[in-house]
Amino acid sequence: MRVFLIGVSCVGKTTIGVSLAELLGCQFFDLDKEIERFFGTSIKRLQDRFLTMHSFRNEAAKALVHLLNRPESRDCVIALPPSGLMGGYLRVVKKTGGITVVLNDKPENILERITFYDEDSRPIEKKLTAEEKRLYLREIKKDITYFRKTYERATFQVDISGLDADGAARKVKETVEAFASTLASGEM
Repeated sequence: MRVFLIGVSCVGKTTIGVSLAELLGCQFFDLDKEIERFFGTSIKRLQDRFLTMHSFRNEAAKALVHLLNRPESRDCVIALPPSGLMGGYLRVVKKTGGITVVLNDKPENILERITFYDEDSRPIEKKLTAEEKRLYLREIKKDITYFRKTYERATFQVDISGLDADGAARKVKETVEAFASTLASGEM
């Protein structure tokens, strides 16, 4: 079984994905890392080569195709970027198949997990002021609204509000297994 995790930035796709893969007994892949490995440069530097995010996604989707052609990706969990159900990514995911799961959380919880990176994808320590927190919270809410319609394309959405990474991974696992069981029994 192949599970794709999608959600806005800092919702916890990577952290939850690692736990979920462990629970399912399979490998975990972070598509951002795979893209950087495939193209030999950081996401930011790669994005700067394109005029639009649409063009970037179409090019970056080549890394997803490459990953999905590897035998170890047959049964795995893959964290997709927030735009994972758009453009080139969506075409690849649809063609390949798998279970797509959107992780939803409250904006305030996402703000608590916000992380920053430089243009070479190195983490940056940053202490936010009250005003910066207010502005980032507004941006998170805008992202949630922006991707809402796109995320309706997913197999299902899981609300992880109030759960730690392990609890969220267990909730996703239960949902995925119930869905797979329904498919196996032919009830759908």
